[in-house]
Amino acid sequence: MSSLTATTEPQAAPTAPTRPRYRVTGRRVLRSEWAKLWSLRSTWITLALGLLFLLVFGLIIAWQFAAGNLDSDFDRSTAVDLSLFGVPFAQLALGVLGVLVTAGEYSTGMIRSTLAAVPRRLPVLWSKAALYGLVALSVGTVGAFVSFLVGGRLVSGTSAAQSLSDAGVARSLLGAGLYLGLVGVIGAGLGALLRSVAGGISVLVGTLILVPGLTSLLPSSWQQNVSPYLPSNAGESMFALTHDSSTLSPAAGLAVFLGWTVLVLAGAAYRLKRNDV
Repeated sequence: MSSLTATTEPQAAPTAPTRPRYRVTGRRVLRSEWAKLWSLRSTWITLALGLLFLLVFGLIIAWQFAAGNLDSDFDRSTAVDLSLFGVPFAQLALGVLGVLVTAGEYSTGMIRSTLAAVPRRLPVLWSKAALYGLVALSVGTVGAFVSFLVGGRLVSGTSAAQSLSDAGVARSLLGAGLYLGLVGVIGAGLGALLRSVAGGISVLVGTLILVPGLTSLLPSSWQQNVSPYLPSNAGESMFALTHDSSTLSPAAGLAVFLGWTVLVLAGAAYRLKRNDV
């Protein structure tokens, strides 16, 4: 009697459908942050306000100078000084938007999704700061040059008349744009460091506006050693056309202001890496 032996081939186990594997790259993080930046209505509004402040205040003061309606404090003003009169107002708008770029995600809770997609965390901070810094730099530079070109026509024929080819003019206008760009980076760093829109704006305004005024309460010897190195004063020396013994040179002012920027970003990076969201 013969027996039949049935042989069965082993069946392969069912495989789950494979999902596409996405790599988190610097370019993709930048593209994501770029899309988030321009998807917010506050970005368009605040950038427009910053540009408007820079242009309107510069043109108004130039027009008043040409009409002879300013007091004697403006007698030695130049076209550059007048055209950049709106920088202190524009820095607030651009700095506040920088805070919103980072702290806004903490207030809405979106930061959890962002860091889940980018587990290494720090590329998110670098992308936000770099992208917004370039945007603020572009807005500030364009506003400074347009304000000078239009305001220069208003004061032509007066003691403040200057042309773009005059010594130091282009450097001052570029310095103003660079200063506003770095203010935007500092705002983004403060937002990531404090994780609060109100807190970041308060520290930004206090540092740029209130602290320089409080130095007048210090002894005169202290003022000379402290005041030039404050963020706003160091930044102002970046685009000032003339300097004296109480102010820093443009290169020294840039170095000091870059130091403040790096300090804020370092603090933001440390907290982002060490603390949970």
